[in-house]
Amino acid sequence: MSEQAYRAHPMSIVDTGCEIGSGTRIWAGTHVMRGARIGEGCNIGENCFIEGGVVVGSHVTVKNNVALYDGAVVEDDVFLGPSCVFTNVVNPRAFVSRKHAFRKTIVQKGASIGANATLICGHTVGRYAFVGAGAVVSRDVPDYALVYGTPAKIHGWVCKCGCKLTFRDNMAVCSECGSAYRLMLGRVEEV
Repeated sequence: MSEQAYRAHPMSIVDTGCEIGSGTRIWAGTHVMRGARIGEGCNIGENCFIEGGVVVGSHVTVKNNVALYDGAVVEDDVFLGPSCVFTNVVNPRAFVSRKHAFRKTIVQKGASIGANATLICGHTVGRYAFVGAGAVVSRDVPDYALVYGTPAKIHGWVCKCGCKLTFRDNMAVCSECGSAYRLMLGRVEEV
């Protein structure tokens, strides 16, 4: 990828051998390692770290101080709040190499991760889900779920535009954008 396709602050480090889509901006103090793949139109904040093996989709916002380690997959249109944390090993030890045990963490299309949230590796955050600030995600999060707390638990459901949904007879219509949703067996789908 040519240097003209994306913009990197002179005080960032972008290793050769990574892929970065056009229109992506990388701010000061950020390090993108060889083997990382970042899509188009992303905004990667200051002091971030993106390890080789990480995949970031297009139109993703990564706020300041976020570290993405090998095994992280961030799909299109995701928001990663300031200082949110991803892990990639369940039982790390400084003196034991567990690179063979890295677990994949997937944040699906349109999801938002709040500031200082921690995602324990090996789980999936569903499409358009909303993880509240400071939450600790230790299990999969369903599509459209609003989760927060330690550990994170479902406290409601959100529209893909981000507004909280109110269900009546298993149906909800977003008060902001008008999208309709059905709640069936603990799962929400757009109608």
